[in-house]
Amino acid sequence: MVGSGVFMLPASLAKFGGLSFAGWVLSAAGAMLLALVFAFLAKRHPAAGGVYAYTREGFGDLAGFLVAWGYWISVWSANAALSIAFVGYLDPFIPGIVRHPASAAMLAVSTLWFLTAVNSRGVAVAGRVQVVTTTLKLLPLVVIGIGGLMWFDATHFAAPAAAASSPGQNPLFAVVAMTMFAFVGLESATIPADAVVEPDRTIPRATIVGTVVTAVIYIASTAGAISLVAPEQLAASSAPFAEAARVLGGEWLGRAIAAGAAISAFGSLNGWILIASQLSLAVARDGVFPKSFARVNANGTPVLGMVVAGVLSTALIALNFSPSKGLVALFTTIMLISTLSTLVPYTFCSLAVFLPLKDRPLRLTPGMAVIAALAFCFAIIAILGAGSDVVFYGFLLLIAGLPVYVWVQRARESRP
Repeated sequence: MVGSGVFMLPASLAKFGGLSFAGWVLSAAGAMLLALVFAFLAKRHPAAGGVYAYTREGFGDLAGFLVAWGYWISVWSANAALSIAFVGYLDPFIPGIVRHPASAAMLAVSTLWFLTAVNSRGVAVAGRVQVVTTTLKLLPLVVIGIGGLMWFDATHFAAPAAAASSPGQNPLFAVVAMTMFAFVGLESATIPADAVVEPDRTIPRATIVGTVVTAVIYIASTAGAISLVAPEQLAASSAPFAEAARVLGGEWLGRAIAAGAAISAFGSLNGWILIASQLSLAVARDGVFPKSFARVNANGTPVLGMVVAGVLSTALIALNFSPSKGLVALFTTIMLISTLSTLVPYTFCSLAVFLPLKDRPLRLTPGMAVIAALAFCFAIIAILGAGSDVVFYGFLLLIAGLPVYVWVQRARESRP
């Protein structure tokens, strides 16, 4: 979960003032509800594939395909946003490249394909990169969180009157949709269930504890960044945590925090490129995605799924590129598309709680039923907060997968 989302969000949220804090609390509460849903589903049926497996079990192949398709979209969309966030935090070092939209977009795409090449060499190589980057990514959040709370400035939290991002859109819902992006991944512990020791116990604990700890880190660090930097200055920054660090300790600390945040975004991108390929591999092996996605190279890597995801991420960056649109605006747009594509699977999984498995009766307590119903309502609210344009394009991306489903089903039926 802890990646580029929290590092870029202070800039996206700056115009909302104190309302952003309320949004963080609500999205953290919603994420906790969803974590409890996934903990219940993992305990009941620890199947590999997570959100896809639970939906397919409860709703059938078509719903399983749509959820897998939507989740896959969310991953390669997130990879585009992660690439952009990485470039944004290089501003203190190469401002001439970062501050020009064309060169910034080209650097983001180059980073994406470099890490795609690293992942094509196998899980072990990608894992070594991940270990190094993971050890460094929490330092910027801790420093800014503590520093901002020690020099707290309440005036930076005043909610502007014109906080809504578009006419008719509820500003609080908009903040919830944005902040929910940083929680995407709370379900990831459910995906490799067949490789986890005692998955019916380990996965629920990891999901719940991980979500609670992450929520505390997010809220404290974002509050620290907003407290240290004036809202109008923060909104214009492509590296908001580095901006906050300069206020706290001067240029040297700003550069150190920017480097840590860039490493975090780089590491997150590396991990999600791996997840994109492994997800398409798992779904293809079930016969729900085209079989070609199940082919692996000599390193055991599903290169086709990795390359297709890379092409789509590149196209998303290019389609949203505009000389008049800065990195923050580009990041926000892609972030919302990715979040929406994840929220759709979340709605299915929330309702899967109410459906029995094929080989066993439904055992559902009243408390769990209430939690699942609230999680479903939260996902709907977050979808509403994404805005009409994002929902429209997200819906088109989801429906665009139906011809793939028809193709796969016809291929399955034609086999002897």
